[in-house]
Amino acid sequence: MTRLRLALLNAAHESANTARNFRRELDADLVEFDANARQIPDHFEFDGVVITGSRSSVYWDEEWIPPLVEWTAEAAERGLPILGVCYGHQVLAEALGGRVGGMDDFEIGYNEVTHRGDDELFDGIDEEFTVFTTHGDEVAELPPGAELLAENEFGVHAFRKGRCWGVQFHPEYDVETAERVTEGKRDRIGDEAVDRVLADITPERYDAACEAKTLFDNFTAYCRRIREEDAAAGDANAEA
Repeated sequence: MTRLRLALLNAAHESANTARNFRRELDADLVEFDANARQIPDHFEFDGVVITGSRSSVYWDEEWIPPLVEWTAEAAERGLPILGVCYGHQVLAEALGGRVGGMDDFEIGYNEVTHRGDDELFDGIDEEFTVFTTHGDEVAELPPGAELLAENEFGVHAFRKGRCWGVQFHPEYDVETAERVTEGKRDRIGDEAVDRVLADITPERYDAACEAKTLFDNFTAYCRRIREEDAAAGDANAEA
C-alpha cells in the first residue's frame, strides 16, 4: 500500500520546531507549505490536510490569512480529511462557518481536557487526558452542524464536522517546544506565570501528555480508510 500524502499547512512563524514535530508524529509523506509566506497548494490532490499552530490570530488583517481560510473551506467541501491544531483548529472553524474570538484569559501549560468518548479521533485516549495548551483565542461559536468533542474550563478543545477535526491543544509538542513557546510568553503573561509553567514541564507531565499523540495515528488511519472507500466508489462508478 502506498504511503499517505498529506498537505502540511505550516502557519508557524518559526517553522523549524513545528515541521519537526509533525514529521515525527504523522506516518505519512508530508508536502509542506509555508502558509504565512502565502504558500498555499494550487490543487487538492492529497489524502488529507493538517493545519498547524501559529502566533497569529485568524481575525488579524494579514494578507496570508484569507487565502488559507478559503483554501481550507474548499478542501473541506471537496471531502478531504482535515486536522487543524490550535491555530489550525481556529482556521478550520472559520472556514466551516464558526467564529473565533479573543479570550479574557490565556491558557498555557499542561492542562486537563475531557472528551466525550464516542469519536474515532479519540480512540484509545482516556476520557480525561493531559495536554499542553497555549492560546489566547478560542472557538467562540462552533460551525453550523459541528459536534463538540472535547472541552475544559477554558472552552472548546475539539470539534468535528464531517471529515474535519479541530483540536485546540498541541499533541505534537515535545519538551523543547513546550519550553521555548512558554519562554516566549513573558511579555504576554509575565515572569511569574511563565516560571510556574516551566516548573511543570517535567518528564512525568510530558509522558502523561503523550497519550494524546494517539490521535495522529487515528487521523492517518481514517485518511487511509477514506482513500480506500473513495477509490472503491470510483471503481464502482466506472463499472456502472
